[in-house]
Amino acid sequence: MTPLLHPLKPDPNAPKLVSLSPPAAMPGGEVELRGTGLQARGAEALPQVTVADTPVYLSLSRPSRTVIRIPEGTISGEVLLTLPNGARPAVSNALELRVAVPMAEGLHPVANPAVDADGNVYVTFSGSRGQAVPVSIFSVARDFQVRPFVRDLLNPTGLAFDAHGTLYASSRAEGTVYRISPAGAISTYAEGMGIATGIAFDRDGNLFVGDRSGTIFKVGPDRTGLLTDREIFVYATLEPSIAAYHLAFNDEGTLFVTGPTTSSNQAIYTVDRNGQTGVFYQGLGRAQGLAFDVDGNLYVAASLRGQQGIVRITRAREASLAVSGNNLVGLAFLEDGCAALATKDALYHVALDIEGRKLV
Repeated sequence: MTPLLHPLKPDPNAPKLVSLSPPAAMPGGEVELRGTGLQARGAEALPQVTVADTPVYLSLSRPSRTVIRIPEGTISGEVLLTLPNGARPAVSNALELRVAVPMAEGLHPVANPAVDADGNVYVTFSGSRGQAVPVSIFSVARDFQVRPFVRDLLNPTGLAFDAHGTLYASSRAEGTVYRISPAGAISTYAEGMGIATGIAFDRDGNLFVGDRSGTIFKVGPDRTGLLTDREIFVYATLEPSIAAYHLAFNDEGTLFVTGPTTSSNQAIYTVDRNGQTGVFYQGLGRAQGLAFDVDGNLYVAASLRGQQGIVRITRAREASLAVSGNNLVGLAFLEDGCAALATKDALYHVALDIEGRKLV
């Protein structure tokens, strides 16, 4: 008679992972693991943690808490923690971590990238103030192929599409917003915008422009094609920024604004349809690019309680880290639940299973 085969019993001494936070990270970002038995008793050797079979760095090791830092070249996959135990190491259960991978490098974004209807991502090489560069804006296709798109635009800063799929860019050096043709040719759309940085369209076709010195301008819709026929006025006044204003609308038509300062207790401001300002959330460090998902949750490149990355803030104003990473300046949601993350010199791609709000 063939003996019955019994399934292997789980090792009672194996470490158990209960949670990881945040659920996604960039190379260089830190992730906290929570669980039990994460450190061998009396053992001098530290546990080993891998993500998709790649060993990662340990920043902290405790019996119920381990902090790991993600090295370059890591991809999304299972997180496993292994304790040294002679010839039979004890291996934990697996948890899934999403890791961002590079889309394009050698760039200089200073705000959110922009995404067209075909899923192409547009990102700037902004340069230092007054610096002319060979290519001002690049396009990045779904297959991560990078192509020059716009030349001869000085210090491009904010990017946004209108309801017709036309791309616009601000120049902080010139105080001008340019309209960009599908071939990459630029034409002046609005002038006299101060240190023009963040831009965003509302559902009525009005363009809003953040002047770093503290003004938000409202530019009326283009009805005749003439600059002189376009209504421009001061919509709101806020605290000056040391870097750039960043703008985003929610479904209710409220404008949300960030402008980095030297404070570690920064606010995200709101501006209603009448131009009245308020504070949506306070307690961030160097808050920059903004984006909403379809459920009305706000995502912002910032630091929260000393942790850098993409911060998620719910309608109830509860904040948590959604992506861990350094040097982030903005983000844009893609049509497949992924996101493009902009750092000060590169663009990354990460799967988040988040549907972004349509911008116009």
